Amino acid sequence: MDAILQTMRGISLEEMDSIKLMNRVDTKYLATKAQLCPLLGRAAGLYSVLDIGGNRLCDYDTLYYDTDSYGMYLDHHNRRLTRQKIRTRRYLSSGSTFLEVKRKNNHGRTKKKRISIPESEFFSFEGDVAVAGFLESKSDFMAGELSPSTRTVFRRMTLVNNARTERLTVDMDLNFHNLRTGGRADLGDAVIIELKQDGFCRSDIKEILLDMRVKPLRISKYCVGTGLTEPAIRHSRFIQKIRTVEKLTHNKLLTR
Repeated sequence: MDAILQTMRGISLEEMDSIKLMNRVDTKYLATKAQLCPLLGRAAGLYSVLDIGGNRLCDYDTLYYDTDSYGMYLDHHNRRLTRQKIRTRRYLSSGSTFLEVKRKNNHGRTKKKRISIPESEFFSFEGDVAVAGFLESKSDFMAGELSPSTRTVFRRMTLVNNARTERLTVDMDLNFHNLRTGGRADLGDAVIIELKQDGFCRSDIKEILLDMRVKPLRISKYCVGTGLTEPAIRHSRFIQKIRTVEKLTHNKLLTR
């Protein structure tokens, strides 16, 4: 996989910043590490890969925040069409840390707003007046209503098509740690692929994935990670998705 990545044209973080797609339609797919080499081999001439200081596979550290009663998790579980997720994220390859607010509307579009924060505020930003004000203006919550919930650590490669109209993120080595319960889980060899576009349109990678029989699957890292690490929480909506991961990776995840 590393050898294939090195054959692809690199794109800098500055170039990537011009392809934000902050108001977008997302389509997710579930695959395995074994499928990545043929996928990347077919995509190599059609997509560029994000390169940060020679790194084309980057480490991410994400901490999701929620209410004490897991209100945002339960909005997703209960099929509420308009919902939010709030997280701090460290982009370890670039050294940047952000507070990010993701809002999904009832038309399936996702809008993301973010603000740069000091790395020291990754676990708590409530005392930062400017950041707390940003949160209040961009979400339905105030900083004091939220606390750290599920931490997700993973490795990601980011691809951009030659027309610069879509991005593809490929997340692997997914590990979860619930800061409230101490529970831990991982997804083994599962890979979550996410296609981000301004709208539903033709995509080379969609056609490649279809030909490889990699099917779309709506899956939330936060919800699956929380369902696996919080024994007391409702998770019936996500059981089938977890079973799909288990079947694909031949790895037992759910023990309750």
